[in-house]
Amino acid sequence: MSANLLLHTRHLSIGYGNHRVAGPLSVQLKAGQLVCLLGPNGAGKSTLMRTLSGLQNALEGDVYLGDKRLPHIPPTELAKKLSLVLTERVEAGHLTVGELVALGRTPYTNWLGSLTSADQERVQWALALTGTQSFINRRLPQLSDGERQKVMLARALAQDTDLILLDEPTAHLDLPSRVELMRLLHELARQTRKAILLSTHELDLALQAADELWLLGAKGEFEHGVPEDLVLNGSFERTFAASGFAFDRTTGTFQMYPAPTGPALGLQGNSAAYFWTRRALSREGYQIQASARHSVQVTDEGWFIDEQTFVTSIHDLLQELSNRYSYRTDNEDLHKKRR
Repeated sequence: MSANLLLHTRHLSIGYGNHRVAGPLSVQLKAGQLVCLLGPNGAGKSTLMRTLSGLQNALEGDVYLGDKRLPHIPPTELAKKLSLVLTERVEAGHLTVGELVALGRTPYTNWLGSLTSADQERVQWALALTGTQSFINRRLPQLSDGERQKVMLARALAQDTDLILLDEPTAHLDLPSRVELMRLLHELARQTRKAILLSTHELDLALQAADELWLLGAKGEFEHGVPEDLVLNGSFERTFAASGFAFDRTTGTFQMYPAPTGPALGLQGNSAAYFWTRRALSREGYQIQASARHSVQVTDEGWFIDEQTFVTSIHDLLQELSNRYSYRTDNEDLHKKRR
């Protein structure tokens, strides 16, 4: 068995009671790898996370840490191999950040819970990696959700396990904090050679940050692979197929509206403004076609309509198109149909 293989399953089926959620599943987690577990609500992401961590029994099959079956690993040994951060908000009373992170060293301390100098160094290392040293003396109720989540990650790092499992770590965070946390997890997997598995609804961030995706469908379907492969072979959009929106493989985003059926426009350009222009035109119902009679040219300075009229904003572009070609009536009809 490869030394890089930290966790794997054999014919694993997950669920609760007599209800099977998914399986059989055969998955692997390797050192230095960030894996994102994605799927619609109710697909069983938390059930899988709890099963892999030993908090919940498998219906069938086995989970292995290294070459040992999970149920055969004593709790004290397991705590040195795997750390888990759940979605539930931790209420740690009046503990300081430093005291909470130090709890990650519990598997290594004596019965008195005394920290050695090596333990203290590991706590400081975890605080430094997560950028939480500056509020080491603050208490948990004084932290923002983003700061709290980074502290919980620091505690998991202080536990110094090869495997870290996080269930919805971005659930209570604003957008900048979600981006920062995903970037941090990507860097930590690289720097520490730990395997990090997180379940998340951050589809766009997962596509950017993950080394591998695990896709768990609503009916127990399971696919895994490099994000780009799963996009190109259609697995990603199949997992999240639903009425009212569609996944665009060319941009890696979900489109809220059906395929445009309004007037056709040509669109040329190669700057960032081209992407946002195309999005705005699609939202208004325009079809983008190379052979269209009318066209928009996107330049660094602004937008040319039919090489005649120049505007300096997308707002003015949409208004000019509406006035010039009487598209507004068509667009209003389109919006009515969408509603």
